[in-house]
Amino acid sequence: MDALNSLQSGVLLLLGVAAFGLEVWALLDCLRRPAGAFTAAGKRTKTFWTVIVAIAAAVGFVSIFSVLGLFGAIAVVGAAVYLVDVRPAVRQYGGGPRRGGRGNSGPYGPW
Repeated sequence: MDALNSLQSGVLLLLGVAAFGLEVWALLDCLRRPAGAFTAAGKRTKTFWTVIVAIAAAVGFVSIFSVLGLFGAIAVVGAAVYLVDVRPAVRQYGGGPRRGGRGNSGPYGPW
């Protein structure tokens, strides 16, 4: 019974760390997008999404060991909405790395 309890605790810890990683990824991605991209894509402002995802990351950090709780689940949903809906829309307006490497960019910018 002790081994099962340890296994369950380990799985919950892995889920909590994965959820926190997702929330931090959403926060970092949101911070590096230009503010104009959010309004150009028809989404809410960058400030709105930064606050939502920052709160989600903070709650995710606090609830690493209880990720299946109500607040942990809400934090994951907030970050997931940004990553699935907002990120693809604002991605085309710049900010952040492009797929396929650096493209036409030299060490000091585009050429």
